[in-house]
Amino acid sequence: MGGDFHTHAAEDLAAGLAANQWQRLPVGEGSKGPRRYDWARLRLFRLQAPPWDHWLLIRRSIAAPTDIALYVTFGPHTTELKELAAVAGLRWTIHAWHRHMTLSMLALAFLACLRAMLKEAQTGIAPDKANKRSLSAAA
Repeated sequence: MGGDFHTHAAEDLAAGLAANQWQRLPVGEGSKGPRRYDWARLRLFRLQAPPWDHWLLIRRSIAAPTDIALYVTFGPHTTELKELAAVAGLRWTIHAWHRHMTLSMLALAFLACLRAMLKEAQTGIAPDKANKRSLSAAA
């Protein structure tokens, strides 16, 4: 098999980028204003047929340039860097939603258990035994 295929660490690729390969882009509103980072991307070895492509998306902190985050992205080959950065920026929104839903489900489970224990304390019958009684009475 021919070609010039080499494996490199993502951090090494990010460190080797020229200054003109970075773009400063906002990726949404934060509690202190727009969240801005420097972004760059590198096309990865083509894993898909056109019109699809893979990139290594790199986010670099403006205040601490050694603080980077790496993403492997996939999309139409015409996708622009600002679109990839915007989608990566949605991570904060999605993380907050998942955290909210997890806490909501935990609260619901707690209240359901509490209700069952209170019902058992009032009637003296465990909820699972009460369900068996009502099923046998219906038969």
